[in-house]
Amino acid sequence: MVHPLLPPAAFPPHPAAPRHRAVLVAGIAATIALGLASRRWPGVLFPEALGKYPGDALWALMVMFGWACVRPRMAPVRLAALALATSFAVEFSQLYQAPWINAIRSTTPGHLVLGSRFGAMDLVAYTVGVACGLGLDALRLAWLSKRKSRETLSQDIR
Repeated sequence: MVHPLLPPAAFPPHPAAPRHRAVLVAGIAATIALGLASRRWPGVLFPEALGKYPGDALWALMVMFGWACVRPRMAPVRLAALALATSFAVEFSQLYQAPWINAIRSTTPGHLVLGSRFGAMDLVAYTVGVACGLGLDALRLAWLSKRKSRETLSQDIR
């Protein structure tokens, strides 16, 4: 698939560099902890002026980690698009306010997963969270590439 704005390397899967599920699960746990802490103690982890939005960004990052667990070889841009689509779908679902879904949203797990009220700024926060996920994935790929280069170099020296 060729895209006019993105390099081809952004799309193919990385068979030599699959994501490790154990690391992703740890990332999910850490992201959940940070997200809950950002809501519980506003102004401690992130500036208080950001309000609830760091938690929203972390929620979208957690969604990206979750999809990466399901599809560890998916190309980073596709993974980001899937995470963003999921996050946006959940946010837009908040426009639907039927009694049965509101009953689910009124529970703590339901509120954490589904939210309660639509907010356009939440979409911006989700985009920031997914962009951070793309950045983390780029760092992972750079680290793996550097490690592979060192291994190749050390084999060449022998």
